[in-house]
Amino acid sequence: MAAAKHHFIACRSAVEPYNVYDYEQEALACIEKLFQTHDTVVAVGGSGLYIDALRQGISLLPDPAPGLREELQKKLREEGIGSLRTMLRILDPDYYFRVDLANGVRIQRALEVTLTAGIPYSQLVNQPARPRPFEITVEVIHRDRDELRWRIDTRVTQMLEEGLEEEAASVFHLRHLNTLNTVGYKEFFALWEANGEPFVLTEVQRQAVATAIKLNTWHYAKKQLTWLKKKA
Repeated sequence: MAAAKHHFIACRSAVEPYNVYDYEQEALACIEKLFQTHDTVVAVGGSGLYIDALRQGISLLPDPAPGLREELQKKLREEGIGSLRTMLRILDPDYYFRVDLANGVRIQRALEVTLTAGIPYSQLVNQPARPRPFEITVEVIHRDRDELRWRIDTRVTQMLEEGLEEEAASVFHLRHLNTLNTVGYKEFFALWEANGEPFVLTEVQRQAVATAIKLNTWHYAKKQLTWLKKKA
């Protein structure tokens, strides 16, 4: 970051609403401005959904009907993710067989859009790619998997040494926000949830959390690699 100016880092509060459509609009405006003084712009990432939004656009999806989000969240709490999966399979079988069925956030969002718009989520998002006024080249960085696993483990250890536990504790009261449903936070939140508030972990608990973060980061990295190989 010292070598080149970065964008879209530490640019939003965790409590500020933000979605992939907002990102598409802001990223395109940023790129347009950068091309006034640069011949090449590098976008680095990341989430496949956001990469697709930048490359080919994303439909403007409706906000959920009043009370619908709360209703689905209640159903998720009381009946489990299986109940939402069943709804999605009935209402939008095409998306059901493509979505990560372990990702409750994406399943809920698809149901919100489908029930609000009256049209399957998959039909709204499967729109033709929007032309961009610049050429796009996709490059995938390949690393030896053993080296990648080592780098992930080393990075997580460093994050913990630099205060990740204390950072997670400081935002525990905001754990209901989708922005904090991420690897590195949710492992701490799961441990503290039964207590209702953060508490100082024992060394055994701390090691268990570290192991979970490393494993979940590795699983996410593998999903990224699989997705990127299809796009490059």
